[in-house]
Formats: sequence, structure tokens, C-alpha cells
Amino acid sequence: MRINTEKKRDLVFQFIFWISLFLFGFAKDYAENSQLTTFELFIYGIRYLIFQIIGAGFIYFVLIKKFFFLKKYLLFVIYLVAGLYTLSVACRLFTVYITEPLFANYSKEGLTEIFTDLEYLIFHYSFPLGTGIFIFISVTFMYQLKSEKEKADLLQKEKSELELKSLKAQLNPHFLFNTLNNIYSLSFEDSVKTRESLSRLADILDYILYKGQIDFVPVSEELKIIEDYIALESLRYDERLKITKTIELSSPNIIPPLIYLSLVENAFKHGAANPVGDIKIHIVLKTERGKSIFKIENSFNPHEKSIKEGIGLKNIREQVNLIYDNNYEFNIFENENTFIVEITTN
Repeated sequence: MRINTEKKRDLVFQFIFWISLFLFGFAKDYAENSQLTTFELFIYGIRYLIFQIIGAGFIYFVLIKKFFFLKKYLLFVIYLVAGLYTLSVACRLFTVYITEPLFANYSKEGLTEIFTDLEYLIFHYSFPLGTGIFIFISVTFMYQLKSEKEKADLLQKEKSELELKSLKAQLNPHFLFNTLNNIYSLSFEDSVKTRESLSRLADILDYILYKGQIDFVPVSEELKIIEDYIALESLRYDERLKITKTIELSSPNIIPPLIYLSLVENAFKHGAANPVGDIKIHIVLKTERGKSIFKIENSFNPHEKSIKEGIGLKNIREQVNLIYDNNYEFNIFENENTFIVEITTN
């Protein structure tokens, strides 16, 4: 479908170009030539147009693509000179034997004179024909460059969208796997908590399935689902869980869905890795006009291997990079027993 659309667009472009060139030449000749009638100027203009189209097609689609682009420059020059000469002769023959007899009984030139009068051919045919051909090729190159850039941008956009969907497909099962493990653990301890956690999980999955498929969501919606997730985790860890939050929403900004939620999930995963002691998590969320800052700190076992390159963080970083194209900050800090992730988006 796209190929057919491109062909139609190219044909429309060529049609508009040649009509515009013809009208420009006709207006110029009409203003400068008072000896010929409007009909005669029209016929002479059509004559040039026919051979300009033929010459432009031959030079652009044959000589340039098969010789110039392949760096066969000597052959290109030879065929170009021969082609312009042949085109000029053909146009002159067309003029003498077809165009001029339509108006009056012109004395026809002999074939020898037509083929050998190089000065007349160059100044009356090669230059006028070559000018139109050169303009066509120049404009076509610019048009093709623009089209190629548009196609490249479109392909890059499609590639980025596919990569983003792939990353989300990796991240959501990762999130779900960890959450189901938590609920499984609860099922051995308290059926009431299990039912409540399943209800919380249903809300989170609803958010993932529907909100997670769109490009951006309000920060407030992401915050709400984070609250649900924290409530779900609180059912499991009880008094061990120490959550503190600093929330300052000064502007109704938007963010990619699941980014903040995934960072919270990552903090719980590693913060709760130590089976003893408190699980300390501190969340900072601030928004101002054109800027959103999310920071999360979690305690972790200092004997645990570095978590900077985990699947979750790696995928989040790649998603943010695809969406914001380096127009963001993603910082990771690791102290003696505290792990900090901070993301700033515009």
C-alpha cells in the first residue's frame, strides 16, 4: 500500500513540475516574442516539453542511476554528451518536419545541415532542453532527499515503537512474577490478606493492561497505582516496612506509564531481599511546569551483589531513552546500605 502511495505521489510531483515549467516558459516566450501567435507559442512549448521529459527520464533514470551512482563517470559523460546531441537532433527534426508545417510553408533544412550544424543545435536546442532537464533533476534530487528522510524518520519511529513494546512485554511479566510470588507467600499465612492483595493486584493489572499501552498518563494516575502497590506490599511485610514519602505536585505533568511503578517494584524487590531488619523505602515525587522528578531510596543488604544492571532497571532506562531521546536524566547511586534511583523528565 505504501509503495503504491509513493508511486502516486511521485507521479503527481512530476506532473505538477512539468506543467509548472511549461507555463513558466510559455509566459516568458509570450512576453518576449511578439511575432508568433499564442497557438504557435503553445505548440513550440509543447514540443520542448515532450523532449525535455524524454531527456530528463533518460538522464535521471538511466545515466545517473546506472552510471553516475555506480561511479562510472567517464561512461556517464560520454553517454550524456551523446544523449544531448541525439535529443537535440530529434527535437530539430520534429520541429522541421512536424511542428513548422502546421503554421506555414517553411523551407525545410536538409538532413546533413540538421545533423552537422552543431552551433545551432547547441544554442537553440541543447541549452533550452538541458535547462529544463537540469531543473527537473535538481528538484527531483531535493524531493527524493526529503522523501528518504521522511521514510527514514518513519522507519526509526516504527523501530522505536517495536522496541518499546518489546521492553514493556519484558517488564510487565517481570513485575507480575514478583508480585505473584508475594501473594503466594501470603497464602500460607492469612487468607484475608490474600483476598485483599488479589484485589489490589487486579487494580494494578487493570492499569498495566489499559493505561500501560498508551504513551503518557498524568503523574497523579501513576501515583495512585503506586499507592495500591505499596498497600499490597504492606500486607506482607507489616511493621517491617518503613515507607516515607515526599510528594509535591505543583504541575499536572504527564509521564510514560509504568516507569515510576516499576522503580517502586524494583525497590521492594531488593529492599526486602534481607529477611531480617526493617525495609526502608523513601519516595520523592515533585512536579513543576515542564519538569518531573522521581526519586526512590531503598535499604539493601550490603553483601548483596550490585543491582545497578538488573533486568528491571535496564529495561526502564531503555524505555526512557527511547521515549525522551536523551532529553532526560537517569541517575543511580549506591551507598553503603542505601540504593537510590532518580529520574528527571521534561
